[in-house]
Amino acid sequence: MEKTKELQKVEEQFKTFQILDEKGKVVNKDAVPDLSDEQLKEMMTRMVYTRIWDQRAISLNRQGRLGFYAPVAGQEASMIGSQYALDKKDWILPGYRDVPQIYYHGLPLHQAFLWSRGHFKGGQVPEGVRIMLPQIIIGAQITQTAGVAMGLKKDGEEQIAITYTGDGGASQGDFYEGMNFAGAYNLPAVFVVQNNRFAISVPVEEQSAAKTIAQKAVAAGIHGQQVDGMDILAVYAATKEARDRGLEGNGPTLLELLTYRYGPHTMAGDDPTRYRTSEEDEEWEKKDPLVRFRKFLENKKLWSEEEEEKIVEQAKEDIKAAIKEADGAGKQKVTDLIDITYSDVKPANLEEQRKEYEKKESK
Repeated sequence: MEKTKELQKVEEQFKTFQILDEKGKVVNKDAVPDLSDEQLKEMMTRMVYTRIWDQRAISLNRQGRLGFYAPVAGQEASMIGSQYALDKKDWILPGYRDVPQIYYHGLPLHQAFLWSRGHFKGGQVPEGVRIMLPQIIIGAQITQTAGVAMGLKKDGEEQIAITYTGDGGASQGDFYEGMNFAGAYNLPAVFVVQNNRFAISVPVEEQSAAKTIAQKAVAAGIHGQQVDGMDILAVYAATKEARDRGLEGNGPTLLELLTYRYGPHTMAGDDPTRYRTSEEDEEWEKKDPLVRFRKFLENKKLWSEEEEEKIVEQAKEDIKAAIKEADGAGKQKVTDLIDITYSDVKPANLEEQRKEYEKKESK
């Protein structure tokens, strides 16, 4: 398809924002965020922790001890970098792969495991933790984010709402509706698209004729930016700027984070070798977010192998304890679901059904 000069001009505006190259070298000094040494180390700590968590979660899934799970290895920089730029009072509306963000925002780890198992206690978010549960419906969280941002604006809260989806989510109608609404009402919202190149098995190039997802912000009249999603500093800086833009009354932002998932779409039978080549996997592994940031920190004398090993061991211990706590949640019963769904006054026929289930469960 031959593109018009006008369209070419639009696409040329969306260059990939990057701070660290694949070797951990700073290539954009003016954009380096003002972070302390401790903050830099904390970001690395969270990425290492998340990588170990991911490995263990995959193993637990294969053992039948976890339930639904969408692997995150390769996407740590996009997840950790964006969440780290938030305030605890900001709202996160995640997709089903975005469990690390809500964990670092305050959801206890054992509840993350319970959510994966489909246990109702996994959805009992602690008071004050501003998250929605991971959305299974592709794109639904995008329109919901516009609504939450509208609420924040009406209440006069100086906070934002941020949401996450993949490149496949950017092909949904909800994606355009949510951004359009947020743009029309100048809402404090950030729409993050983690472009990991495949909507399950469909390559991003076959989903849209647009050269970038970021340029789709133009139609909604909002700011759009494409970011190297394997570069945690670039992700942090772009998200912070987007958050500031929303708080200052300058409207929502669409961030396209270029990243890659090393594993399958989910552990529910997907086989990425059927639609991805080993050459492509190897190409993206060279851009690994942990390797890149590790080199950056080592050059600054802020990181060591011994320090990382301590984090690995801590992650393993925490995960072991969280699984044990999740195991102690008790078997989910039908009567539990009835009780937490309805008030004290239940429809007569439901009350009868509850008594029947109570008899069955007492045996």
